[in-house]
Amino acid sequence: MLMCMPHSAMFDSMFHLPLSILEKLARPVIVYLVLVVLLRIFGKRELAQLNPFDLVVLLSLSNTVQNAIIGDDNSVTGGIIGAFGLLAINWLVVRVLFRSPKLTRTLEGRSTVLIRDGQVDQKALDRESLSREDLLSVIHKQGFSGIHAVKRCELEPNGTFYVEAFEPSTYEKHQLELLAKIDALAKEVAALRARPGLGAEG
Repeated sequence: MLMCMPHSAMFDSMFHLPLSILEKLARPVIVYLVLVVLLRIFGKRELAQLNPFDLVVLLSLSNTVQNAIIGDDNSVTGGIIGAFGLLAINWLVVRVLFRSPKLTRTLEGRSTVLIRDGQVDQKALDRESLSREDLLSVIHKQGFSGIHAVKRCELEPNGTFYVEAFEPSTYEKHQLELLAKIDALAKEVAALRARPGLGAEG
């Protein structure tokens, strides 16, 4: 079919814009800002992607807003302009937030403490719509055996989790210090053996 189509008609269909450039730029900017506000309203859980349902929501969301971004336009030019609009507004927002920490805290919110000294803050879990199973999954992925081993766990505004362990015991500290000394001695021995003349004598 492409062989039968005149080259001029083919290129017209690829690059012809049914919408104005101004509208093509305005659409992704509006959708971007609305999505930022909605994700802020619905909490940080959606960004964390804790289960298949959250992933389905995000994938469906991208498909849902596709037509709102590009409109009734399948042209290459329209796609390029839409992509440029998204990248441009994201670049602008990142630069503005970088220069204004107060605005960053306002838009992104603050981190939520979920565990303090091995104790779960149930109100914080309920506020973020997280179950204990979700929290345990996060803890296990970080290499902890259970909640009792965690001194502090926070859900960051970007959807990531910060997990802090309790300070090691005195016995564990001595073990770490001993291992560090052994490692230092091994490096010194290796350096002595590497000196000219010593290796040949050995």
